[in-house]
Formats: sequence, C-alpha cells, structure tokens
Amino acid sequence: MAGPQFFTPRSVRPSRPRRRFTLDQANRSLPLVQRIVGDIVRTHGDAVKLQHDLEQIGPKGRDEVQKRLELAMHHLEDYVDELSEIGCELKDYQTGLIDFTGRHRGHDVCLCWKLGEEKVGYWHELDSGFAGRQPVATLEEKE
Repeated sequence: MAGPQFFTPRSVRPSRPRRRFTLDQANRSLPLVQRIVGDIVRTHGDAVKLQHDLEQIGPKGRDEVQKRLELAMHHLEDYVDELSEIGCELKDYQTGLIDFTGRHRGHDVCLCWKLGEEKVGYWHELDSGFAGRQPVATLEEKE
C-alpha cells in the first residue's frame, strides 16, 4: 500500500512576491505573516482530512463534506492572496515555509522563514531553495 500523498490545493495559484524586503522589514512583517501562515497550515490540515473523508464516505453525507472541502480551498486561496499582497511567497502549505525577496551583494536572494521560527534567520540564493539556507549573519544587504 502506498504511503499518504501530500495534498496541495489545485485551485490555489502560487503567490508572487511584489517587493523587495530588507531583513528588518521582513522581520517587522512577521506578526501578520505568522497569523496568516498559521491559518494556512491549519486550513491545509483540515482540507487534507476532508479530502480523506470524502474518499472514504458513502453517498450519504458526501455533499456536505464536499462543500466543507470547497470552503477550505476558498479560504486557502484567500490566505495565499493575503501573503501575496504583503509581498512574500508561500513555499509549503504543510510547514508554513515563506520566502521574502531580499538582496545580497547586489542581487536578489530569498530571505527564508518557517512557521515556528522567531524571526527570519536564514537566506538562500534564488535557485538553491531550502537546502541552501545560510544564516543571516552572512547576508550582505549593502550593494
């Protein structure tokens, strides 16, 4: 039997960063970002459970579960839109991984934060992803 597959909403389009952040600006936005990302992780978990329920349930009750799943998907889309308006990008629905576009030595990089972290503590090159995270102590924002 195959293991569980991760649920990624199909109707939610990826958010797009709209601005560049300094490390200080990204950290100042965290109280709001943290609340939104907490809602995303919770709602995503609910949607995964509802999807599982939908696969297991018989015809009776199916419409109600489907409506609840559609509502959860709508909420997820709204939350991702909120993040997009702030200017950061959701990278993972399960862990609440977020990237802010920042600068290092004159080029764009990602300032990386994950739900549960107190502040933005890492950055990485645009093409290296989470595995390439480096401590912000090595970040050189000045051009």
